[in-house]
Amino acid sequence: MHTVWVRLNAVVFFGLTVLLCLSILAALSKFNHTSHHQPIIQKLALNNMKSLKNHGGVDRALLSFDLQADMTPAFHWNIKQLFVYVIATYKTDTNPKNQIVLWDRIIENTDPPEKKMLNEKNVFVKYGLVDQGAELRGKEVELSLHWDHMPLTGTLFVGKQKEGTESTFRLP
Repeated sequence: MHTVWVRLNAVVFFGLTVLLCLSILAALSKFNHTSHHQPIIQKLALNNMKSLKNHGGVDRALLSFDLQADMTPAFHWNIKQLFVYVIATYKTDTNPKNQIVLWDRIIENTDPPEKKMLNEKNVFVKYGLVDQGAELRGKEVELSLHWDHMPLTGTLFVGKQKEGTESTFRLP
C-alpha cells in the first residue's frame, strides 16, 4: 500500500500537469487573433500645433490631435488589458529614425464598452515631441496608433495601425 505522502505527491503533480496543459492551450488560442481581429481606426490626425520652441539646445513641439478608434475587436477571453499609445515618427540628419510616444492609455477588459471606443477630440499630448538636437523644424512627422496586448497567460504581443493609414504633417 502507498503512503499518504506518495498519494499526495501524485495528486499535486497531476494537478500541476493539468494546469500546465490548460495554460499552454490558452496561450495557443491567441495565435492568428491579431491578424483577424484588428481595431478599427477611423481617424488619427493633428488638430492644433500649440508651440514649437527651442529650449536648452533641443526643439520641443506641443500639439493636440483627434483620435477615433474602436478597440473592442482586439479583446478576447485571454486579454487582460490593452496599452494603447500614439507614436510620432520622423527623420533627422543625426538619427534616421526617431519615435516618440505622445499619448497613452490603458484599457482594461472589464471596462464598459464605451471606454473601449476611443473618441478623443483636441487631445493635448501627455509627452512633448522633443528632439535630441535642434533638428525638428521643417520635418515631416507621422502619427500612428500602437497597442500592446497583455494576456492573462501567454506572451505579450504588439499591434499597430496598418501601414499606409498613418497621418502625416509638416512642422513649421
